[in-house]
Amino acid sequence: MGRVGVVLLNLGGPERIQDVGPFLYNLFADPEIIRLPLPVLQKPLAWLISSLRSSKSQEAYRSIGGGSPLRRITDHQARELQSVLRQRGVEATTYVAMRYWHPFTESAVADMKADGIDEVVVLPLYPHFSISTSGSSFRELQRLQQTDSGFAALPLRAIRSWYDHPGYLQAMAQLINKELDACIDPASAHVFFSAHGVPKSYVEEAGDPYQSEIESCAQLIMKTINRDNPWTLAYQSRVGPVEWLQPYTEEALEQLGAAGVKELVVVPISFVSEHIETLEEIDIEYREIATEAGVSNFRRVPALDTDPTFIACLADLVEQSMAGPEVNLEKAASLPARTKLYPQEKWVWGWNNSSEVWNGRLAMLGFSAFLFELLSGRGPLHNLGLL
Repeated sequence: MGRVGVVLLNLGGPERIQDVGPFLYNLFADPEIIRLPLPVLQKPLAWLISSLRSSKSQEAYRSIGGGSPLRRITDHQARELQSVLRQRGVEATTYVAMRYWHPFTESAVADMKADGIDEVVVLPLYPHFSISTSGSSFRELQRLQQTDSGFAALPLRAIRSWYDHPGYLQAMAQLINKELDACIDPASAHVFFSAHGVPKSYVEEAGDPYQSEIESCAQLIMKTINRDNPWTLAYQSRVGPVEWLQPYTEEALEQLGAAGVKELVVVPISFVSEHIETLEEIDIEYREIATEAGVSNFRRVPALDTDPTFIACLADLVEQSMAGPEVNLEKAASLPARTKLYPQEKWVWGWNNSSEVWNGRLAMLGFSAFLFELLSGRGPLHNLGLL
């Protein structure tokens, strides 16, 4: 067995207030976040959004201490995973590859080459696959393969998703049970799963498996918890007038409050690290909505971070991947075939046909959504601080 490079993929986040503008630019310059009919508009629009909304986003980051803790936590996860793998006899070195902020994917690839890595395991820190998360990071790695023969020559195994891994389910169940036990009436407390949303068209037109994986995951976690508590799954962080996966978190919270729910255990199901969407959106914004709706005990399950059961799960995933066949990035990001939009030829500027099927329809809808955000100063991105 040679030296193994384990690449941990994550979103990234601004570590300081002055990083917010450049981070937003990188985020919205990614065509997987907002698709435009003319690629030449991508960077100007990204510059416009980041310039106009940096101050609002800075306010949100100030409310959680002045910057995102995501890099610090991810670095810690990487160190813990490397330690566990080496204890198991795997000569592994972990590398962090952030999509929109430092350390960028290019840095991780350069470090692996400098370290003389013999094979690569790509492990997204997204339990559930989506075009806009793991898919975007896979695409970036594939681009680097196409321009770097040394990196392209390395055997590579990409892990697509792992929402149903027993170790992940057990780690989540342990944290949820701890919060349930702290409730006044543990048996009747309502478990509320909040997942990051995606546009409905991703699922219905592109075949993104994200929704089905999230729904299956919530059911598996409840089965692992082995309690009869009522539970709800909702989606947060939608953008503009485009329809996103429902129910929406804020509306579901209001409905539960109106129905008389008093104790709520909120689970950030699609996040494995604390960041602005847990610390600001859930802990501040959604807590306020729930309290105003009548919820008197709002408890939020912490993100997994470096939970030992979770780190052991990541180590299991790496070892299982190494024991199996090579899985290239294209296969890991593949989507089911869907009916093409017409004329398809006008939209061939993406990764593959299956991921491009949503370009035409979502391009103008997405563009309108962001203009709506910019002109009105309203909407979830505005509230969250991303605009």
